[in-house]
Amino acid sequence: MEKIHFSMKSYSIFFYLFTLLLLSIGQYSKEVILFDGLTFNGWEGDTLNTWRIEDNMIIGGSLIKNVPENNFLCTRRSYSNFILKFKIKLVGHDGFINAGLQFRSVRATNPSNEMIGYQADWGKDYWASLYDESRRNKTLASPDSAKVLTWIKQNDWNDYVILAKNNRIRLFINGHKSVDYLESDPSIPLSGLIGLQIHGGGKAEVYFKELYMKEL
Repeated sequence: MEKIHFSMKSYSIFFYLFTLLLLSIGQYSKEVILFDGLTFNGWEGDTLNTWRIEDNMIIGGSLIKNVPENNFLCTRRSYSNFILKFKIKLVGHDGFINAGLQFRSVRATNPSNEMIGYQADWGKDYWASLYDESRRNKTLASPDSAKVLTWIKQNDWNDYVILAKNNRIRLFINGHKSVDYLESDPSIPLSGLIGLQIHGGGKAEVYFKELYMKEL
């Protein structure tokens, strides 16, 4: 039988490529938690009046008094391509009950309480939709309005996933894909802050927990 001989150069190339593969796998496997359950380390926002921590959850808003305006709790650093998994619950009454999670976003300056960018939306008529906050000011993509009601748990915890890779954005709710969107505008930024939102105009509270980020 003919034997195959490998030179030292071949072994070196193989080892180099294998090392790159391991590094690549390591990069894609690394998942970090964005909220430690106890502090606002890594976050900034109105933690005196709007946002608080209870039982390993971030809670925004109030069920006693009307939330006066949109309010966001933001990460201190930006993210580009990623998989973000989190749990969300929204409860409320008297007014517009809505919340969401901003990504690839920036803080606005006028008005300063707003954010500009994509939002994974949450609330009646917006369940698991992709909204463009303070920019195009419209829903970019949404699931079937009847189907999504069979997927979600209103007034209870839901598993939300955002997969953002280059100009493609996918949203998943409780294991169901609700949005698959391709951005056609090359001027739209592909990186930015993460922001937790409670919408103004109602007596409402939003709860977030178990926020896991995997950068791609």
